[in-house]
Amino acid sequence: MNRFENFKAGLIKDNPVFGLYLGICSTLAITTTVNNAIGMGAAVIMVLVLSNMIISAIRKIVPDDIRIPVFIVIIATLVKIIQMLIEAYAPALNTSLGVFIPLIVVNCIILGRAEAFASKHGVLDSALDGIGMGLGYTVAVIAMSFIREVLSTGILNIVNPFNDAQVWLKVTLIPADYTIPLFNSPVGAFITFALLAAALSAYKTHADKKAEAKAKEVK
Repeated sequence: MNRFENFKAGLIKDNPVFGLYLGICSTLAITTTVNNAIGMGAAVIMVLVLSNMIISAIRKIVPDDIRIPVFIVIIATLVKIIQMLIEAYAPALNTSLGVFIPLIVVNCIILGRAEAFASKHGVLDSALDGIGMGLGYTVAVIAMSFIREVLSTGILNIVNPFNDAQVWLKVTLIPADYTIPLFNSPVGAFITFALLAAALSAYKTHADKKAEAKAKEVK
């Protein structure tokens, strides 16, 4: 698989949330608003890219029997740095996401890519893998949060993460009488996740059948 194909796989085919089913706990918890999703997505991208690059750079000097603890220390350090930056410059986002920022340390996506990819490939490839997987995660959480926020409140509301008093976008998409508050609850999160995961699975099945039919035609 070339670099572009590997990068693209994280967005759709091997989407970490809807394709590989990684990081589900934080995904279900933080996707109540699009603001939360954008903030968490940005944090995960930064941790993924930086941890992949560092782990790839030191992969040949880290003994195999201690590689997992080393990976966790690197990831935890990066998460702490990013958490401190968010606390300093985006306190509203920090309050909204709460404990889920430090819990990025145990997000299966981060350690999974470190073990499955970064520890076996070069720095550039690992950085691209981190960007692809991070964007895939971000697209997934934004899609879920958009559906949940609009269906539960009828309003799409995006504010400046550095100044929550500054509203960037606020538009009413569904009249208040037609909203479904269920989607603001854990049940709504599971329903949204299941529908989007099923849609991606159906798309992948259709694409595979189309590719098989095309291959038969070539033969």
